[in-house]
Amino acid sequence: MLGMPTLPPPAPRGVGHLRGDESFPAAARHALADTQLRANLGHATRTIRAKRASVVAELPDWEELREAGRQLKVHTMAHLPDYLEQLEAAVTARGGVVHWARDADEANRIVVDLVKAKGVDEVVKVKSMATQEIALNEALEAAGVSAWETDLAELIVQLGHDRPSHILVPAIHRNRSEIRRIFLDEMGDVDPDLTDEPAVLAGAARLHLRRKFLSAEVAISGANYAIAETGTIGVVESEGNGRMCLTLPKTLITVMGIEKLVPRYTDLEVFLQLLPRSSTGERMNPYTSMWTGLTPDDGPQEFHLVLLDNGRTQVLADAEGRDALNCIRCSACLNVCPVYERAGGHAYGSVYPGPIGAILSPLLTGVEDNASLPFASSLCGACYDACPVKINIPEILVHLRARHTETYAEEHRAPSAEAVAMRTLSYVMRSPLRWTLALRSGRFGRLLGRRRGTIGEVPLPVVKQWTETRDLARPPQQTFRDWWADTHSGDPS
Repeated sequence: MLGMPTLPPPAPRGVGHLRGDESFPAAARHALADTQLRANLGHATRTIRAKRASVVAELPDWEELREAGRQLKVHTMAHLPDYLEQLEAAVTARGGVVHWARDADEANRIVVDLVKAKGVDEVVKVKSMATQEIALNEALEAAGVSAWETDLAELIVQLGHDRPSHILVPAIHRNRSEIRRIFLDEMGDVDPDLTDEPAVLAGAARLHLRRKFLSAEVAISGANYAIAETGTIGVVESEGNGRMCLTLPKTLITVMGIEKLVPRYTDLEVFLQLLPRSSTGERMNPYTSMWTGLTPDDGPQEFHLVLLDNGRTQVLADAEGRDALNCIRCSACLNVCPVYERAGGHAYGSVYPGPIGAILSPLLTGVEDNASLPFASSLCGACYDACPVKINIPEILVHLRARHTETYAEEHRAPSAEAVAMRTLSYVMRSPLRWTLALRSGRFGRLLGRRRGTIGEVPLPVVKQWTETRDLARPPQQTFRDWWADTHSGDPS
């Protein structure tokens, strides 16, 4: 925790949803075999990309906004201890109670104790990545408390006994007919003649949730932002369910990662333009709810803010990886990633999928607990171009790959396939003669991959480690240098 003499450990094992049961390559193979999943993902990400491109093009100062967002985040992270103390003082002065949670176990224990103290056996929830990260629903269930997700996509995931596959659109892997089947199977009060029209499905969910909203005594939320100078907490959403949770119950508990701070109220001017355009392709969020402490006879009369570390302090200590904490959870990087579009979110194993998950999850858990994720990228750079706060995800991916390779070398006698490949390339590329010979010898690679045009797994030592998770392009008949020499006079170099 910030302010402690030593760094806390990474996010603990055995609790939360930051680690998968299998490596990314193994999980991705299963996902790639699911043609329905690929069709659903392709349609959804293409739609969101087109909407985002349209609204971003409306702003001539978009790049200036991105830079402003980046600078605000960098400044906040550099002064995070001071701003957290300022936030605690402001929330407390306005009647709220602030709790500090070192990890997922502590956060779950704090929330469960608060809920049990109210003598209730069910709560309503606003969509929250932080509570998914710590597996709060499972902790509440173990304590005999039912947690009802009220975000439509989260409700679909919960009723389908499924896992989220996208930060913003958790049920992106489901189509309308699948959702209809889930509602018919799991909603006891649903019309048996339910159709798969979006408005009809939304209406069924609204009726189902209305009774929960009106009877719940306790609500649990996450937070998009917390303003240090005023103690104000903010949640942005598209459906209005969040506002119902934030106003009707008597007690509100908010679980927030310590990186969600902004220093001043006016800083929201930047982020409330960046977030909706980058996430849902909208000019502004349909619902932006903000509250500052307690207001007598209006809204919840008891407010608790749980500040969650769970590995974030350790990420902050990594000078090359700390920019991952700047993420505003817009999902723009997921929607442009060719790897995510084909493999889907479940293959990442973590509640944070896609390019941002490929860096954030290993940083929170320790790289070796998610060692395959930094390699789940083609390093094409599309995520960097799309990120509204300019997180250089490819650069951090390379940094994490290097950390894993160094750790592997320390723990094993034989070097990893990546280390062998890089050393070999380094040796070859230091000599023009060796490089030229290597390019020409690459023609022998044409003996492979004649059927598909790509080279798949090659069952040779070391080479197998590299090719079992990567397809290689079949070499051309002629190298570029030879083509240049044939078509131009003079020295090809």
